[in-house]
Formats: sequence, C-alpha cells, structure tokens
Amino acid sequence: MPEHWATSGVDLHLEPSGPGLRRGLTDALREAVRSGRLAPGTRLPSSRALAADLGVARNTVADAFADLVAEGWLTARQGSGTRVAERVAAPPAPSAGAAPRPREREQPAHDLLPGRPDLASFPRAEWLRAARRALTSAPYHALGYGDPRGRAELRTALAGYLARARGLRAGPDRVVVCAGISHGLGLLAAVLKARGVRTVAVESYGLRPHRELLEAAGLRTAPLPFDGLGTDPAGLADAGAVLLTPAHQFPMGVPLHRERRAAVLEWARRTGGLVLEDDYDGEFRYDRQPVGALQGLDPGHVVYLGTASKSLAPGLRLGWAVLPPGLLQEVADAKGGVDTCGVLDQLTLAEFITSGAYDRHIRAARLRYRRRRDALVAALAQRAPSVRATGIAAGLHVLLRLPEGTEPQTLRAAAWRGLAVDGLHRHRHPEAAVERCDALVVGYATPPDHAWSAALDALCAVLPE
Repeated sequence: MPEHWATSGVDLHLEPSGPGLRRGLTDALREAVRSGRLAPGTRLPSSRALAADLGVARNTVADAFADLVAEGWLTARQGSGTRVAERVAAPPAPSAGAAPRPREREQPAHDLLPGRPDLASFPRAEWLRAARRALTSAPYHALGYGDPRGRAELRTALAGYLARARGLRAGPDRVVVCAGISHGLGLLAAVLKARGVRTVAVESYGLRPHRELLEAAGLRTAPLPFDGLGTDPAGLADAGAVLLTPAHQFPMGVPLHRERRAAVLEWARRTGGLVLEDDYDGEFRYDRQPVGALQGLDPGHVVYLGTASKSLAPGLRLGWAVLPPGLLQEVADAKGGVDTCGVLDQLTLAEFITSGAYDRHIRAARLRYRRRRDALVAALAQRAPSVRATGIAAGLHVLLRLPEGTEPQTLRAAAWRGLAVDGLHRHRHPEAAVERCDALVVGYATPPDHAWSAALDALCAVLPE
C-alpha cells in the first residue's frame, strides 16, 4: 500500500461527532476554525492525507471541505490547497470568575534601568558562526539529558576564561552551569537551608530580587553596615553565609576594600561560613586595574557566581557557579538528575569563548560603554552641576547623588517623561541602619547607540540644576 500520505500535509486533531461521518467531520472542522484553534491562513492537510489519518473515505473529507468553503470558513485554490479563510473573529467572552489577564508592561521612551546591556549590539553574526561550528562538531549524545553540572565543553571553556580574566582557581570539575545567577543562587539557598543555615548576611544596598529569593527559601537576610570602604563585615558573627558584590558593589559602585576582603575571608575560614561572590559586572572596568575575584584568594570558602546576562544578553539564561569541593555534589543534586540548561546554547557559548570571539566582544563593549559613561559625566558637569556621579570607574551603571530630599520629585519627573531609572531607595534593605541618601541608579548600557543621545537629554532634563 502506498504510504506517501504519512509524510505529507500537517497534523490535525479532529474528533468528528454527531450523526453521519460527513456532518460530524464538517461540524468538527467548523468548530476548530470558530474557536481559533485553526488560525486564519492555516493550510489544511490534503483530502487524501486527512482521510488516511481519520480512517474515512476521501470523498467524505472532500465533501466536508466543500461545505465549509461554501459557508466561507475555508478557501480552496488550485495549487495552494485548502486554507482557513481570513475573517474578523469576535474575541471570546470571558468566563465567569475568570482571572483578569495581566497587563503588558509598557515600554518606556528611554530605558536607563541598571543591570542591562545594549541588546542591539549582541554579536549575532559571530554567535551564529559559533553555533554552526558547535552543532557541526557536537557528538550525537550531547543532545541527551546530560550531566546536571552542564556540558563539559562549556565548563572547560569557562574554567580557562575565568582563570585568565578574573583570577579564579578552579578546574572544570568545580563548575556548575545554571540558568543565570538567580537560578544558581536559588540552588545555593536550598543547599544552605538543608545544611541548617538560618541567616545570610547581605549588603545594605543590593539587588532586592536576590534578597527575596533567599527569603523565599526560608533564610533570613541580615544587612551589613556600609561606608566609603564598602561593606563592613563586622556584623557577620551570626550568619552562616554572606552575599557580596565585591568587584563593583551594586548599586553604590565601589570595590570592596582590601582590608575588608581579608576580613571576610578570615571570618569564613574561622567559622566555616560561605562567601557567595556575585561578580555582578566584573568584566567592565575603565579607569582602574581589574579587581580580581575573591574566589582566587580562597577557593575553599568562596562560591563564585557569574553570568552572560550583562556581557551578552539575559535572554540566553546562562550563568555559572564555581564551587568549593564540599558543595559540588549538593548543588548538582539540587539542580536535579539531568542538565536543565539548553545544550545548544551551552555548546555555542563554549565555542564562542574558545574561538576568542567572547574576548573580542567584551573589548568592543567595554569601549562603547566607556564612551557613553564619558558622555554622561560631561553632560552632567555642563547641565546638572549639583548632581555628583560616583562609582564610574567600572560597570554598566552610575550612581547620581542628588541634593537632599529631591529623589522622589526627580523620579516623578522621570516617569512623566517616560524615562525609566531607579531610585537608590529601591535597593536599600528594609532593616539597613545606613544614613538615607538621595540618588538615582542609572544604567547607561541599555539604549542602542542611535537612542543614547536622546536618552541622555531626557535624563539631564529631569535632574536638579
């Protein structure tokens, strides 16, 4: 029996019901179109293929198609097959008690929120070439469920890159690939909770989603004091772990002073506590020597957390944790028995790093962001001299210190102009015993190049003179 029908047409789920095959099939097709399950323009299987799929005579399907063409539900043209007709469909009425649909987030006219790269500058051509090379050379078993730690190719590439660029001391066996830092931090929170840790010390100013993630795991977050030298580890006594951004503190923008770095590591060695090092935007520095990772000073007590979200794009959902030996199995178990990160993107990133494309991209991005920072600082000096920019030596954001009491009104003015920026108060821990400071946290990486000048003008227009 010829079997060409098995590979032709499209799959179509129908359940004919009612008296008579022809009427039942016609009703089922009509309802599929009416409900929107078959969208306008959808090409239907041939009458021969659909008849074979349903186990009915071909004439039955042809007659049903003809009925629906006559009614206007379908169209049939020689050479283009049978398709669902274009029509204006009334939206379905909401069912009683149905939850309202969430409103789509309105895009601001100018996005200067921190922590986001210029997505328009994502290296598409280089990434595509790396993806082709990676997929061509990947063994077939790479597409299976995989090691929960992640693909060996990416772990090897990351270990080499992080040792060279960030001063880490770890081999590929100590790296676990995760879906961004939030995923990695969630895994660590579960492990810490299972180990009996109750409190994680955090910075007085920091990323609220990270605090909320720790608290959702049942851990208490305790804010540490902060001053001109960065976070003060003096309050670590009761904590089982501490979360820090030591290379470029978010959002204040200062590196952790060397004496404070030494004190944190001494606490970890003395108490057995764990340091969670979020290398927030460590690749981007401009006017200073790079600040090496804490992990390189004590690999046995520091977990290093990194991500491709700021160097490439958050949509890749790729991050990594470099772990002390005693944590590796627990974190892998928390991740699950299989790899939960996309294999093809892992292989592509590994190729992107080993080919040198990642270093070239970082250098180009660093130059582009430095030019933006310089333009921002120059514009402030000319147009808003009462505003002082700090934390500008590195990173993708700047802290704009405002005259006392002006943060709320500046944020209102920004919202009125469609300018998205953060107020410093948003990042303050609710229990932090630090003096209130009026400031904006401004990310200068997000706008594409063609929109940067307009975004800078909008920012200067809302700042106090």
